[in-house]
Amino acid sequence: MEFKYIIYKKENDGVAIIILNRPDALNAFNKEVINEVLIALEDAEEDENVRVVVLTGAGEKAFSAGADIKAMKEMTPLKARELSLMGNKLCGAIEDFGKPVIAAINGYALGGGLEVAMACDLRLASEKARMGQTEINIGLIPGWGGTQRLTRLIGKTRTKELVFTGKMIDAKTAEQWGLINMVLPSDGFMEHVKKFAAELAKKAPVALRIAKSLIDKGADVDLEVALALEREGFAVVASTEDLQEGVTAFMERRKPEFKGR
Repeated sequence: MEFKYIIYKKENDGVAIIILNRPDALNAFNKEVINEVLIALEDAEEDENVRVVVLTGAGEKAFSAGADIKAMKEMTPLKARELSLMGNKLCGAIEDFGKPVIAAINGYALGGGLEVAMACDLRLASEKARMGQTEINIGLIPGWGGTQRLTRLIGKTRTKELVFTGKMIDAKTAEQWGLINMVLPSDGFMEHVKKFAAELAKKAPVALRIAKSLIDKGADVDLEVALALEREGFAVVASTEDLQEGVTAFMERRKPEFKGR
């Protein structure tokens, strides 16, 4: 399929890359961008050769500056709710995606851009990246999960600081607060990200899928329920060919070659 607002490509190492391609608009999201990302995710889900997805932004300025602010000028309550649902759909699709999704934050990740990044499993940021929930600066609040996912990542106090002030923080601060996983050099940033993603793609696919689901679902239920879910997931993974391959490779002192079975 031909895309207008994103670039979608597959590497030979099991990594698929989705690039938000509106650099002149700081890769802002609109309905068309979201629909194209959803189509790319569906394709990556169905492709057994894809084991990890990287989401990033075109150019050097931004991952994404969020939803298109110009479209908010005449926004009614109904339109606002539709915009919120649209962002929720994308973030939900990323969270429910059966393979790891890495947000490669190469510049600004603001408003909805940060909210989408938070829906990803891992966040790697360039040392020049800056992040914030800046909606308050135009008289708005986060509408794509910012008040909720951010709280779960960095706690109520820091979330209120970002949401109330609308300020931006640098990558090092974001790492210290637990918002991102690591800061990478700006020079050759995407090469560093791809190297990380390629290493992740070598891990056992079924184990990754179940681990992702357990971590996400277990965080929102009682501990005893979460432990019961983990036991079931552990049993499922124990039945895979990949486990046998992993144990055999360990005993033979070689690297395993997982097949996702």
